[in-house]
Amino acid sequence: MSDETDTGTGTPAGPQPEPLRFFGTTWVEHDGGYTGRRIGAAVGSLAAAVAACFVLRFAYQGLAIADVGTPVTVMVVVMFAVCSALAFRHTSETFAKRPDPDRQASLRGLLAIGFVGSLLAYSVRSLTEAPGEKLHREEYEAAKEQYTRRTTRRTGNPSRKSRRT
Repeated sequence: MSDETDTGTGTPAGPQPEPLRFFGTTWVEHDGGYTGRRIGAAVGSLAAAVAACFVLRFAYQGLAIADVGTPVTVMVVVMFAVCSALAFRHTSETFAKRPDPDRQASLRGLLAIGFVGSLLAYSVRSLTEAPGEKLHREEYEAAKEQYTRRTTRRTGNPSRKSRRT
């Protein structure tokens, strides 16, 4: 039995990596089908974004059939474009730092309208790494380092330090 495990439990001692959606903990060592999962996440989110664009196209056609007028049609198109751009930016930022829960709650409507941007951000990030991997890796490495510092045993008796004056 390794000294890296808790006695009797069989689980490793110290901090454990936080699982990522669709990736579990494969992002730590890039094993367990990590590359395939990344490709699947990129293709899947891109396919979902394309499907969402078709749904939005049908909504646009519905507005044209209803003959609501040019100002309303332009306003709806601009709203979806702006909300998608803001959702892309916000989603990309959440991969680099933890989002503020209050701000996240206040942006829930905007992110729901701009869901195409969020899907595209997820797809783009999946091309280089698991979305959120860099943030989780930094937090995990810092937690491991802190755990190592806390559990490292000192050698010698500190009261016997030689005091040179």
